[in-house]
Amino acid sequence: MPSTVAETYLKVIFNAGEWSDRPITVGALASLLGLAPSSASEQVGRLADRGLLRHARYGTVDLTCEGRRIALAIVRKHRIIETFLVAQLGYGWDEVHEEADILEHAVSDTFVERLARLLGWPTHDPHGDPIPGPDGTLPEEQPALLATVPTGSSVQVTRVWDGDPTLLRRLDELGIRIGSVLTLTARRDVAIEIDNRGRPAKLDLAAARSIRVIRRSG
Repeated sequence: MPSTVAETYLKVIFNAGEWSDRPITVGALASLLGLAPSSASEQVGRLADRGLLRHARYGTVDLTCEGRRIALAIVRKHRIIETFLVAQLGYGWDEVHEEADILEHAVSDTFVERLARLLGWPTHDPHGDPIPGPDGTLPEEQPALLATVPTGSSVQVTRVWDGDPTLLRRLDELGIRIGSVLTLTARRDVAIEIDNRGRPAKLDLAAARSIRVIRRSG
């Protein structure tokens, strides 16, 4: 059974790949984990030795098939727990990420599957993240980043990066949730301007890169 540390590394690498097409480096991984690069490099080496990661010296890091299998299993736990905390315990979507980070390592597969049954077999968590199936399958989804859509586009929010509670609270203040329909009205050097059904707002580019959307026709 993989350790808590191993599961965390594999999950973070998988999550990073969901938000960027660029392969992750040890330095970027260390930053995401809040660790020194030397510490991350040492652990990456151990996971590579166990056949869970591929890592060329001074190069990028990638999951092996077995590493991906373990990552998807822990991602499933994490996202089902987040869904349970919001749906059944009244947590806000900005409060569940850290709780799920702790609980995902403490609960059994059986417990999580019973949570999934209780919740009606959800396919997405409160942030719009797809929940892997018990067999590790994921739905085919390719929503665009809000930061990349052309000015004048009408889009629907499908997913928000869950690692930044400040952003989630800011979106709450603006009335932006999963399913919200937005129009990109202007693009500036460091921000975009949007209209949320008659409610104008401005988002910096970092926030706009943390929101995935689908284009609406018409």
